[in-house]
Amino acid sequence: MQTKHRVLVIGVGSIGERHVRCFLRTGRAEVGVTEPNPATRDAVAERHPLCGAYASLDEALTSEWDSAVVATPAHTHIGVGRTLAASNIGALIEKPLSVSPDGVEALATEAQARGLPMGVAYIHRAHPALAAMREAVISGRFGRPLHVTVQAGQHFPTHRPAYASTYYRDHASGGGAIQDALTHLINAAEWLVGPVTGLAADAAHQRLPNVTVEDTVNLIARHGDTPASYSLNQHQAPNETHLAVVCEDRTMAYEPTRHRWRWCGQPDAAWSVEPTVFKERDDWFTQQANAWLDVLEGKQRPLCTIAEGAQTLRVNRAALASVRDGRAWQQL
Repeated sequence: MQTKHRVLVIGVGSIGERHVRCFLRTGRAEVGVTEPNPATRDAVAERHPLCGAYASLDEALTSEWDSAVVATPAHTHIGVGRTLAASNIGALIEKPLSVSPDGVEALATEAQARGLPMGVAYIHRAHPALAAMREAVISGRFGRPLHVTVQAGQHFPTHRPAYASTYYRDHASGGGAIQDALTHLINAAEWLVGPVTGLAADAAHQRLPNVTVEDTVNLIARHGDTPASYSLNQHQAPNETHLAVVCEDRTMAYEPTRHRWRWCGQPDAAWSVEPTVFKERDDWFTQQANAWLDVLEGKQRPLCTIAEGAQTLRVNRAALASVRDGRAWQQL
């Protein structure tokens, strides 16, 4: 019988509870939670078979844990991560890694010195369709990447109805479309074609009620020699994401809301489509949970390392700086 890993989920808002649910779905983990809000903590404990529910991290650390998931607001991630590292506990940290570079290098250094796994939960890297596209790029199967285009949107009040009372309402806690949604897609593209080296961004608050942070973003970037463009909003009706990489011999497109990727190599030809077995969003997060448990067992490296998460953090900060500076080009 396989020994189950003891995983502590820190913060059980909507994303934290999803981690609880999906780590339990793997059948490979016992899950405990920390949550300072007693009503939220009790509700999650009632819905899921937990091995512990604690009001604080200090209280939880009186028990033994194999790993943790940090699902608190972004400005607290590094502090929580360092507390865990000091207790010899590695962690999967929700995106973005932070809102500031302060403490990031120290966390990475301490984790490395102690031999602790640390990763950032950029969920697109757990999608088999994006992994298949990455393999095609790395192998050179379709030739050199020449251009990246990303278009995405969803009706945020439908998918995250409590957004206005959460971290999302303030840049300082990781809010706004750049740090909340666009960061996922930038990180996905960096996984495919390499890090962003320069960008310019335009953003505005167009529609979302009860917040003033941006809900609409246009961004142009360079991933080294590869130009890219990103367009995203959080108020349109359809939930759609389309990430295309135009290569020398094929054009590839990743469409996670349809759980597929596809490619085309001849003018006016039909797309070749490769679907995945995913049927719902929890399948995706369960894949991420299994990947993290494989990290704990030494079977693979984190899907997104602290260094890679820190790179995307630099992109987030550059995008926000560009908006503040009148859409000025930012060199990373």
